Amino acid sequence: MKRELLFLFALVSSLAIMAQKQNAAYLAYIEQWKATAIQQQSDYGVPAAITMAQALLESGAGQSELAVNANNHFGIKCTNEWFGAVYYYDDDSKGECFRQYGNAAESFKDHSIFLRRPRYTTCFEIAVEDYEGWANRLKACGYATDPGYAPKLVKIIEDYRLDTLYAGAPKTSAPAAAAAVAANEAVKQQKDSVKPRPKRPLKATVVRRSEPIMVIHNDPEPPYTEPLTAKEERDSFMLMHPTSRCNGILYVNAREGDTYANVAFRLNVRERDLREDNDALGRELQKGDRIYLSPKKKTSSKEFVWTHTGQSLWQLSQEEGVTVESIQKLNELDPRIRTFRTRQKIYLKKVKEENVYH
Repeated sequence: MKRELLFLFALVSSLAIMAQKQNAAYLAYIEQWKATAIQQQSDYGVPAAITMAQALLESGAGQSELAVNANNHFGIKCTNEWFGAVYYYDDDSKGECFRQYGNAAESFKDHSIFLRRPRYTTCFEIAVEDYEGWANRLKACGYATDPGYAPKLVKIIEDYRLDTLYAGAPKTSAPAAAAAVAANEAVKQQKDSVKPRPKRPLKATVVRRSEPIMVIHNDPEPPYTEPLTAKEERDSFMLMHPTSRCNGILYVNAREGDTYANVAFRLNVRERDLREDNDALGRELQKGDRIYLSPKKKTSSKEFVWTHTGQSLWQLSQEEGVTVESIQKLNELDPRIRTFRTRQKIYLKKVKEENVYH
């Protein structure tokens, strides 16, 4: 009996100590975002425990300045391929550029896409259950500058039993995991077969000849950042640009800083094709403009619309998903007309000739 009482006392004491360790804000944050973390594991193979621990650590359970003002829960900086909104914040240096998201869920998804970059390929050789291996590999791959980053992640996972989250997502299939490991091994072998280039002198070298003195500057190359794949670029763009439909055609709305050139690059299409699909040759993209992702149609399900004074033909075309040329032909408009000065009835599909308004 005495031994049982001692065991019970020890159990209660350990539970009390664990309860003291746990933070109420952390528990509420886990409850709010655990389904999202599990979904990221299912979609991208990033362990739910790692996603949640990084979010808790980087965002202070959603209370950090970046999380509150920029919906950035993982401290992801802008990088060269980022074309979305930005937020400037003092981190390792003053006024550093961080990614800004429309909501926190976008931050979770972009974090998973970010980890699919070649820089973190070796992380996916590790089983999702091995949270300690993942934490150490993320640090080794350069995710954070803090030397204690990996132990901090492990402690959060163990204190809050985040290791139980991985069971909520489907396991990565063995063939897919084997293929990832094989592909990574092939890349390693290819790198090993390439002889390292001899280091160039950092100082300028003066070469003396019979001709005038020539100074050759051998400056070091800037640091190289692994680019995103075409699919990753498109996924990242679509994450920040929710789609809608008009006249059966998908479109997105331009955000601050978007241009036809960078939108075409991120969608992996020719800029001229994108412009032609939007009747935008010779036009600059403005914030809020519709960007159709495929050609507009020649007619609409609507028979006609009424214009308003000052509305341009291009605006009408974008609002209805019908090409400028088709509107001109259907209504026998003078090609020089660009703006409607009065309220007019404009047909969007072919009708009997006697009913057409001239």
